[in-house]
Amino acid sequence: MSPTDCRRVICWVGLCLFHTSLLGGCTRPAVIPPEQAPLPPSSAPVPPYVSPQPPASPPAQPPISDSSYRNVWKPAVDPRDWKYIVLHHTATETGSVESIHEAHLQNKDKSGKPWLGIGYHFVVGNGQGMGDGDIEPTFRWNQQMHGAHAGASDPEYNQVGIGICLVGNFEDHPPTAAQLAAVKTLIRTLKSEYRITESRIIGHRDVRDTECPGKLFPMQEALSDRIDRPFAQTPVPPPASTVPTALAERERSYTR
Repeated sequence: MSPTDCRRVICWVGLCLFHTSLLGGCTRPAVIPPEQAPLPPSSAPVPPYVSPQPPASPPAQPPISDSSYRNVWKPAVDPRDWKYIVLHHTATETGSVESIHEAHLQNKDKSGKPWLGIGYHFVVGNGQGMGDGDIEPTFRWNQQMHGAHAGASDPEYNQVGIGICLVGNFEDHPPTAAQLAAVKTLIRTLKSEYRITESRIIGHRDVRDTECPGKLFPMQEALSDRIDRPFAQTPVPPPASTVPTALAERERSYTR
């Protein structure tokens, strides 16, 4: 083979190899996959992380003297400047506001003037004549009048002393459990409402020569801050009887 033919063969072989590489794709550019679009953000907001907290303990029940307690005995007229609470018993086994009122209408003071009627501001029943533990205010409380319960030795105890009488003879037996719970609630409420100090919550015997409210009346227990029943269970008092305005004005002019 002549040198010219050899060159032709070499050129033909090289040309064939070049075309083969093109057909095999060795020189084709790499295919780049299309870029993926970013995922749309979630429509629901991600809540912030809050570390777990221990369960809160329930609030403690406030004392009965707390102002949040409703005073169901709040009078509709301006209050008197009360300074004392004077505790009594009827020294009878039965009684009610009405029966005590009728009995007191028969009384007269030292000058001969008749009493207007019941001399107390509140009566607490024992189940005989009134419901056991029922608290009923009288016309004296509703009209914020002075009392006629403490005697005339010192007029201040009638003028600014709230008279509370429990039905029963506590020389012979103590008050019922319901009476004691009721009078404790009443005392705590009046003490808070009118800023009456404990030293001014007294028995009738502390201001007059008498055994009232009886040797078996538990004074220290009545003044205790321990609550025997929730305030919400205290019966709402019924409307007290009223008295003629003219008699009420006359009663204001003198004390018992």
